[in-house]
Order: sequence, then structure tokens, then C-alpha cells
Amino acid sequence: MAQRGVDCLRAPGKILNARGDPPRDPYSHGHRYDNRTAKSHTEETNMTDQENEYLEENKSDASDEPGIRPDRLQSLRKDTGKYLVESLGTFWLVLGGCGSAVLATGFSGDGIGWLGVSLAFGLTVLTMAYAIGHISGCHLNPAVSIGLWAGGRFPANQLPPYIVAQLIGALMAGAVLFLIANEKIGFDPTDFAINGYGLHSPGGYSLFAALVTEIVMTMMFLLVILGATDERAPKAMAPLAIGLCLTLIHLVSIPVTNTSVNPARSTGVALFAGGEAIRQLWLFWVAPIVGALLGAAIHRYLGITEEEGED
Repeated sequence: MAQRGVDCLRAPGKILNARGDPPRDPYSHGHRYDNRTAKSHTEETNMTDQENEYLEENKSDASDEPGIRPDRLQSLRKDTGKYLVESLGTFWLVLGGCGSAVLATGFSGDGIGWLGVSLAFGLTVLTMAYAIGHISGCHLNPAVSIGLWAGGRFPANQLPPYIVAQLIGALMAGAVLFLIANEKIGFDPTDFAINGYGLHSPGGYSLFAALVTEIVMTMMFLLVILGATDERAPKAMAPLAIGLCLTLIHLVSIPVTNTSVNPARSTGVALFAGGEAIRQLWLFWVAPIVGALLGAAIHRYLGITEEEGED
């Protein structure tokens, strides 16, 4: 029964308005709800789904585009910091050690002598070990880096950048030292803390003596480094042991070769001295590297590596 003033009529299963038409669909934007409207709405919905799929695919592709991820960027910054401090540490070693030999010896009664030079080299390593050891490991020496790699303590892919950084630091120190020493009246570039044998050996020792000395001294240096930095050794004492070891090495071998055990240290001054210092430089690359490899091999053979020691 129809009633005036009533806006809608109720019928079983559906709602009709006063004119008997179905109510408007809220998504039809004012159009009557019919099959055409339903079809149009379905097409719009399908189009939206396709667009969403397209956007998702593009989003996935964009995430795969090459770029520096945050974790990779952080790793790159960390590695760069290692190389910088290795360069700085080697700079300090050459400037402090070779600088003491060039600038602070040769004074009758007032010079520091070989004992002072030996202490200077040991102190440069000792101070840098505490300053940067927790950042880069404080190698400051291509032979040490190679020996640590051979001993299973250092990744091979880090050897080239470490060695380059060490050479840069050594050359920078050599340049600074040369600028200072060159201002001295009567300065002789051949007396520039260079390493050598024969006529360039402080004690006049032969090539064979120099070769044996550098190999054995570097071998012992690596044995001390690998042992002192073992996780079972007192960590706070490692820099002291390594610094004193380098001091002892200099006390023994300065008369023979002027002590290298470090290719970067030898290169940093030889390039400025020129002449015979450069021609003899090969020995101070070959011998320390051979010695470092021997030291690492002995350390492994004796079964005192961290892994074997725990078994």
C-alpha cells in the first residue's frame, strides 16, 4: 500500500524510493545504477589494478638499478679511513725514524747516535699502534701486510690499497724531510738515511750480508707481530712488544744495511737521494717480503695460529 509523505517503500529483498526506482549507487557519481554503470565501474577498477601492477613493477625495477647502497657506502667510508690512517702512520714512521737519522745525528757529543735512531723507529710504531691500530691494524709496512696475509690475518684484496697508501705516506714524509734537510749548509743527498750494501753500508757489509740480515730481521719481526697480536695474547701489550722489537732490530742491523725491514721506508728516502740508492732499492723490497713470508710460514708450521691453538 502506498502512503503519501513516505520517501521509500520497503519490499522483500530490496529497497525502493518513492518512485519505485532502486537507490543510487554511492560510486556512480549521480548516475542511475544500471548495467552500463556497473560495467564502467568494473573497467575503472580493472584499469586501476593494471596501473598498480605497472607501478609495482617499476618500483621493483628502480630498486634494482645500480647505485651505492647505504651499507656499501658505509663500508667504503670505513675502508677509505683505513687507507688514510695507514698513509698517515707510515708518514710518521719515515719522518720520525729517518728524520732522527738525518737531522739529529752527526753532531759530535750532542747527536742521538744509533741508539737514538733505533729508539725513534720503535717509538713511531709504538705511538701509531695505539693511535690507529684499532682502525687499520697499523701495518705501516708492505712486508708486514704481506706477512699478515700469508699468516691468514689479512684479506688479499686489501693488499694493493694498503701498499699504495703506505708508499704515499712514505714519499710524503721523504719530501718533507728533504725540504728540511736541503736547507742545511753542505747537505749531501747520499746521506739521507738510505739503505744499502757495499759502499752504501754503514759498516761496509756485502750484498750477501745485507740480504741475509734483512730476511732474518723481517722474519723475526713478523713472528713477534703474529704472536703479540694473537687473540690469546695480552692485547694492551702488543704495541709495546712490536715497538721494542723494531728497536732491537735497528740496534742489530743499522751497521749492516742502515736497517730497512720495510720497503716503503726504503723507497720514501731512496727516490729523493737518487743514484745508487735507487739501484740498490730492489734488495729492500725482495728481502723484507721473503722474510715476512718465512715468518708467516714458521708461525703456521709451529701450530701456533689461533685456529690450531684452540684444538
